[in-house]
Amino acid sequence: MRIVKYIFLLVLLALIGIAVYVATQKGDFAIERSTVIKVPKEVVFNYVNDYRNWEEWGAWKEDDATMEFIYPDNTVGQGASYSWKGSNGDGEMKTIFVKQNDSIAQKITNGSNEYASNITFKDTVGGTKVVWRSTGSVDFMSKVYATFNGGISKMMNTLYERSLNNLNQVITKEINTFSVEVDGIVQKPSTFYLKQTATTKLKDMQSSLNPMLQKMITFFKNNSMTMNGRPFVIYESVDTQAGTITFSICGPLKEEIFLAPGSDISVGKLEAFSALKTTLTGDYSHRDEAIKKAKDHISKNNINQNTALKYIDIYAKNASDVKNPSKWVTEILIPVQSAVVVPEPNVVKPPTVATPPVMAPEVITD
Repeated sequence: MRIVKYIFLLVLLALIGIAVYVATQKGDFAIERSTVIKVPKEVVFNYVNDYRNWEEWGAWKEDDATMEFIYPDNTVGQGASYSWKGSNGDGEMKTIFVKQNDSIAQKITNGSNEYASNITFKDTVGGTKVVWRSTGSVDFMSKVYATFNGGISKMMNTLYERSLNNLNQVITKEINTFSVEVDGIVQKPSTFYLKQTATTKLKDMQSSLNPMLQKMITFFKNNSMTMNGRPFVIYESVDTQAGTITFSICGPLKEEIFLAPGSDISVGKLEAFSALKTTLTGDYSHRDEAIKKAKDHISKNNINQNTALKYIDIYAKNASDVKNPSKWVTEILIPVQSAVVVPEPNVVKPPTVATPPVMAPEVITD
């Protein structure tokens, strides 16, 4: 019996010793990890800036197969967020600041732990250098777990390093997988639409367009409206001297509606027109290649463009439908002159003269 008491006492002392040791360990951490991705900076930024893509490369899912991800209406840009539930705890990540194509600042909550995160994107030889920095502190139970796994800094460094390696592999494969097909001349019917217009630097267009597209989709949803087709963008004008582009993101309507004044969303009407349709399957960053292939087709086949009308991109399948950029489908419409239908020549025929009926001779009787 006395031996049992001694054993119990030793175990108790050991537990107290471990608790004291853990309590004296640092719960704060400051880490930094980086990688170079052989993809243009704007493309990498746009991919990371949308939380719907994080499930594909975040290493935390590898450590907890039960994780469930929840996406709100806004997953792109400042104010965007997403959350998760799992056996290792629940959490949320929120974007608190964005500098276009440069950096993203975030606040991360994981159980009772809170972290500050900052991701920067810099041009470098052969691609983009992504640097991920994070600071924060963890609770006692997290320190206990970390103590037996090399410490909190080592754990976080390993987690971020694995995540960045995944990001490199996923984004390189996803972004570089695409195809372009010239479909031919189509007739685009007339339609009313809701639109939001913006002007931005040419290189920043896609970064600006993505949150606007999400906002338009959310506007329809919040107002219990259904799009009469797929969302599209109209390329309004380009100022080559200033290096800016003006574009409108649009949602097609079944019929004309009227909005309250003061809204940044307005109603427009697209008149019917003929266009050369080219389908891009893959990330939007390959649009220039699709345009080049379409123009080569126009030149080769002596097709006359209708320069009075504007280019239109229809998002047949976008990030709201499928997370993988390699599966996005964009239909690019370049306005062309309608085919001229030559009418049959009018042949003037001489008037037909009616032949008088032959009358029987009159018979007179006395």
